[in-house]
Order: sequence, then C-alpha cells, then structure tokens
Amino acid sequence: MEPWYSLYWFRSVQWQQYHFAHPLALSLIPGILVLFFLRYYLGRNARQQLNISIGQLRQRRIGSDSPFDRWLSLLRYLLPVSVFVGVAMLLVALARPQIVRQQRDEQSEGIDIMLAIDVSESMNESDLPPNRLAAARRVAQAFVNSRKNDRIGLVIFAGEAFSLCPLTTDYTLLKQYLNELNTRMVRTSGTAIGDALARCINRMRDPVTTAADTTRSDAEQAGSERSKLIILLSDGDNTAGNLDPVTAAKLARAFSMRLYTIAVGRASSVKAGTVDEGILKTIATLGNGSFYRATDARSLQRIFAHINRLEKAPVHVRVYEDIQDFYRVYLYWGISFLLGALLLKNTIFGNVLED
Repeated sequence: MEPWYSLYWFRSVQWQQYHFAHPLALSLIPGILVLFFLRYYLGRNARQQLNISIGQLRQRRIGSDSPFDRWLSLLRYLLPVSVFVGVAMLLVALARPQIVRQQRDEQSEGIDIMLAIDVSESMNESDLPPNRLAAARRVAQAFVNSRKNDRIGLVIFAGEAFSLCPLTTDYTLLKQYLNELNTRMVRTSGTAIGDALARCINRMRDPVTTAADTTRSDAEQAGSERSKLIILLSDGDNTAGNLDPVTAAKLARAFSMRLYTIAVGRASSVKAGTVDEGILKTIATLGNGSFYRATDARSLQRIFAHINRLEKAPVHVRVYEDIQDFYRVYLYWGISFLLGALLLKNTIFGNVLED
C-alpha cells in the first residue's frame, strides 16, 4: 500500500474505484469557493489604501517585468489555495472514500424431478416433426439444461416401465440417456402409465443417496425435505401394467409429489380411442399438478417452459462485503495543507505574500 503522502491517491483510476459512504459532503466543496468570493467582496472596501502617484515607476516596472517577477506575484495566492485544498481534503475524508468488494453466495436445495417418457411404437408418429419421441427428447434436454441444483431422474415405459436413470445432478449423463431414447427399448406393447408412476414414486420416496447423486451431502439429507414432482409424457391411454393410474396418482399425493401430465400428438392425427385425455387429466388433478396438450413442437416447448417457471426452488443469497476505508489518507493531506496555511499566516511569509 502506498504511503499517504504519495500522489498515487489523486490518480483518476484510484478515484473511480471509490464508493463514498457520505457523498453529500463532496457537494460542500464548491461552497468553499463561494465563501472565498464573499470574503473578498465584503472585505475589499475595508482595506486601508495609500494613494500615491507612481505612474512613471509603474511604466518602468511594466516594461521590465521578467518571468520570475510574474511567478513571484502568483505566490500571493499560495495562502488561500492552501486553505481551500486543506478544507476540501477534510470534506473528502468526511465523505469516507472506500473500496467495496462484494462476493455473492447463492445456495439452493433444489427439487427432485422424475421424467416419465412414453417410448411405445405410437411415439414414432410424425405429427411432431421429425416424430413425437424425437421432439420430446429434444425439449426434455433443453429442460434439463435450464435446471440448477435439482436432482432429475428418468423412467421410460411402454407395456412395461423401467427406471433408466436414478435421481442425479449429473446432467451430462442424464442428457446422454435422453439422447439414446428410441421405441425399441421396451419390446412389450401397450402403455403402462400406472407402472411408470409407481417407478417414479419408488425412486423419489427412497431417502438413500444414490451413487449418481454428486452434490447432496448427509447434512442436506438431514435437513428439510426437497420438493418432488413427476412429469409424465405420453400419447396413449393406459392399456397395460399391473397398477391403476388413479391409484398411483393417489400414492403420489400421499408422498407430497406433484404430477404434471402431457398428452403428445394432434387429435386429428390420432385414431379414436388411442388417446384418453380423461385419465391424464384425472391423475394430474389427483396429483395436485396440471394437464397439458402438446399438438406441435413449439407448444411442447412452451409447456416445459411453463413447468420450469412454476417449479423453482427458493434461492438463498448471501452477500459478503469487504470494505476498505481510505479517509485517513485525505485527512492527513487536509491537516498538512491547513498547517501549512497556518504557518504562512503567522510568519513573515504571510505578510510578504499579501503585499
């Protein structure tokens, strides 16, 4: 750190870093000039003057003025300038210049999300180009990218349901699983919505941290429970499986899990009886969630964006401030200039400079 008497403290770069705790004190500096002007204006008629004729002497001095004489005549302003600078530095010190360094620490417990995606043969329909499954896969990956501090898992289902990825914060691994989804992964035909919900519930009700969970510590597990939600995406009615979807939705509600259902596909391109919006609406209502219909890729994106806005974990922000004061530097400068002015005023130099 530079010594207080260094000119380093008057560099523009240094002043740009300052935050003034009491900036009103700086606005008083122009008032010092006003006081000097009033003192001069009110005291100019009170001075004693001796009028003598020195016309010829003045003409000779004007003709013989040297640069040294002109510089010497400017020394009469040394006293008022010292007073002005001294008081100005005291006001700067009063304004309390400081450099504030902030550090933000954002903490969020996150939430648990299970994605249940239908991979039956009907997901190859091209009403959502290039097909329903590809559109769902792309939008789900974008949804994963938008999440932070959340544990996300993946369940796939057709005539049977399988847990493809446990709850994890390894989004790279999860997106790799999503990218590999295809309709040949489950050979059993049908749509087992109830079994898919049961797989999701089993994954989220288990308090044990999985090996893929890279962020949740033991201290976090002992704390408050995380919010849990299931996003189920399908284009068909429940035609297979061992568990009724309504029963599974009631189980989800019993475990405080919200359930969002998305029906994929255009009604005009789906054969009668293959999509039952009623069951998807029913289980969404039972699961304290919402039902959505995605008729194209853009509407599917809007649905996931809407869910993304609804389901946000609270973020706790802590701001740490490192405050370094520099008022002492300018206080020392102010005292030095005022002492200099006092020295000039109370010695022979003061009279010489005023003459």
